[in-house]
Amino acid sequence: MRRLLDARIERFPVRGAFTISRGAKTHVDVVVAQISDGDHVGRGEGTAIYYKGDSAELALAAITGCADAIAAGASRADLLALLPAGAARNALDCALWDLEAKQSGQRVWQRLGLPLPQPMLTAYTISLGEIDAMVAAATAARGRELLKIKLGSSEGPDGDVARMAAIHRAAPDARLIVDANEAWGGTDVERTLARLAPLGVELVEQPVPVGRDAELAGVRAAVPICADESCQDRASLDAIVGRYSFINIKLDKAGGLTEALALRHAAATRGLGVMTGCMLCTSLAIAPAFMVAMQGLFADLDGPLLIEDRPHGLRFAGSDVFAPEAVLWG
Repeated sequence: MRRLLDARIERFPVRGAFTISRGAKTHVDVVVAQISDGDHVGRGEGTAIYYKGDSAELALAAITGCADAIAAGASRADLLALLPAGAARNALDCALWDLEAKQSGQRVWQRLGLPLPQPMLTAYTISLGEIDAMVAAATAARGRELLKIKLGSSEGPDGDVARMAAIHRAAPDARLIVDANEAWGGTDVERTLARLAPLGVELVEQPVPVGRDAELAGVRAAVPICADESCQDRASLDAIVGRYSFINIKLDKAGGLTEALALRHAAATRGLGVMTGCMLCTSLAIAPAFMVAMQGLFADLDGPLLIEDRPHGLRFAGSDVFAPEAVLWG
């Protein structure tokens, strides 16, 4: 039987508000691809990357435009040529991984030759806001082992350091990572990192805007720097070597699990550490990201905790996320 493709946009409300330096969100629209061979159904989910000009509507159109190719048997390798990296290719690629797992009777982790998945420590995100609000959120999250703090306040790095000092006092036992969301361009990043190190910060994501990564050349980083927006897929790796020591792999940026796995391998050969992250998304998108995170040093897979998740979602307990069940994906 020819494979059938179905795709749709689904909307999920955000719990409270999700705020970064670029603005706040009250909901997330995700695109879902479903591929059936008549006996089995594979599903995948993508979240459009707004700063790249993508949208759920554009992603949906791109997916439906591939219906004939999917029906004719297009493979995951074929998708790399059919579509650019982004939410559409991610949803289709992960749907094919899910379909192949169901057809073979093997879980995706088995097909990748990975060990039995174990519960994984994931960061929990504290949105950008006024100091008092961020301290209250960090206090409410006490007991979580790893907090990811969104920075990029209007007061600049001084305001961000003040926020981190207050959060460190409010949650002294938590490990801390920071996401500056490109907000420290044109500032003394080396000085800011030196001020964050005594506060227990272990990693700082994307301190400068994309295209201005040269500002990090020669920086003596008291805290390791991780490329997020500056690292999309394998093609962007060579430009960041020597300026960043980690990369943040997100399946929506890479355009699917297939490219994300290749990116992780390519990063390792260049001596770069890996964080596995996510956009705002449901458990259906986190499930394949879990396969990459099993092979990295940091995981930021809390997307489903920040929204009203879908049925059969991932299990979160304490600071850990558990591997997906087959009823969800893979």
